[in-house]
Amino acid sequence: MDDYKILLSEAELPQEWYNIMPDLPRPFPPYLHPGTGQPLGPQDLAPIFPMGLIEQEVSQERFIPIPDEVQRIYRLWRPTPLHRARRLEEALKTPARIYYKNESVSPPGSHKPNTAVAQAYYNKVEGVRRLATETGAGQWGCALAFACNLIGLECTVYMVKVSYFQKPYRRSLMHIWGAEVFPSPTDKTNAGRGILASDPGTSGSLGMAISEAVEDAATHDDTKYSLGSVLNHVMLHQTVVGLETKKQLALAGEEPDILIGCVGGGSNFAGFSFPFVPDKLKGKDIKIIGVEPTACPTLTRGLYTYDFGDTAQLTPLIMMYTLGHSFVPPGIHAGGLRYHGDSPLVCMLVHEKIIEARAYPQNPVFEAAHLFAKTEGIIPAPETAHAIKGAVDEAVRCRETNDPKCIVFNFSGHGHFDLSAYDAYLEGKLEDLEYPPEVLARALAALPKVPGA
Repeated sequence: MDDYKILLSEAELPQEWYNIMPDLPRPFPPYLHPGTGQPLGPQDLAPIFPMGLIEQEVSQERFIPIPDEVQRIYRLWRPTPLHRARRLEEALKTPARIYYKNESVSPPGSHKPNTAVAQAYYNKVEGVRRLATETGAGQWGCALAFACNLIGLECTVYMVKVSYFQKPYRRSLMHIWGAEVFPSPTDKTNAGRGILASDPGTSGSLGMAISEAVEDAATHDDTKYSLGSVLNHVMLHQTVVGLETKKQLALAGEEPDILIGCVGGGSNFAGFSFPFVPDKLKGKDIKIIGVEPTACPTLTRGLYTYDFGDTAQLTPLIMMYTLGHSFVPPGIHAGGLRYHGDSPLVCMLVHEKIIEARAYPQNPVFEAAHLFAKTEGIIPAPETAHAIKGAVDEAVRCRETNDPKCIVFNFSGHGHFDLSAYDAYLEGKLEDLEYPPEVLARALAALPKVPGA
């Protein structure tokens, strides 16, 4: 095919989400109550999540129907295009065929609305009035504000402080869609006040913002908590990305050799790659790569153990790769990748060596993003740029070995609100930050002692 885009009609939108739980190589480690060390039941999660999402969190059904109302909203931008990156291939002089799934075409500009719309829908059905959430780079906050506006819910966003000031136009989008946005940590919650008391100058972290949003939801009867990544139901909703990609590759007469996505909490990567995992488990030779920053190397340097999902220790204990819930990452521009843990589903597959992980510093990542922008025309989000760097490296390897592989990566979002980061790169002001070993050791030393685990 000579096409630059492989398109699906709205009639070909997936009717079901794919649930990887029944296809896991071993049983999923349960979430644990932080006090007793015993597995959580639905009643433990009911104060912050609607029952429809709790059921999805533990479901063993391989496919879960997408509600009609969610499908109607999805059609505002889905199915999304699969692009052949021909100009990038030419620039790299590679025999590899490079494709990218373009999730930047959603109204908020990323993959995040795939779960935001679903979560808003299930909350609305159960009579919730307001959702509280955190956001790192602002993509998730924008997506939830967008979804709440369409579904008819109020929305409160605790935005990591460094990103709140780095990315003011993401904040503007949230305000346009009716959300209230606060730089986290704030003085509006006990968690925030406690963090500010011990570290008044903190730049914030996703762990801190999660603490504030969870507390907000738990202390207001009309409010639930909404999470943009990490949890199983979020991974589930994002599988529309991979399911569409499978159809589009089939139309192009392709089967992927390499799948790549950036990883912060895991949602875009899981949604893109999980529908291909059963093929790999059945013997297909597919390399699946998650890419993270060296400044927050959860999968590549963290421990696989139980830890809290937030700084204030309000969440259940989750079995995952972690840098320690007290970890505060450097203020890199890829704010959506600054999280101490990861999706427990992604972590299990990394631990089982079904998925591999690698980490890159900021400057090589932005170099790859700059090349992509010059060849393909779209400016990538800093998070997405990590996947592009991984794809470029694989394409160069194909050039060196003269191996015409099919490389597919998830273009999780555009960088139109991240231009200050590109200015810093072009002016030579970006630092290649790494997580210092002594800081890592201190954070890991503070991991919880889990009774009964």
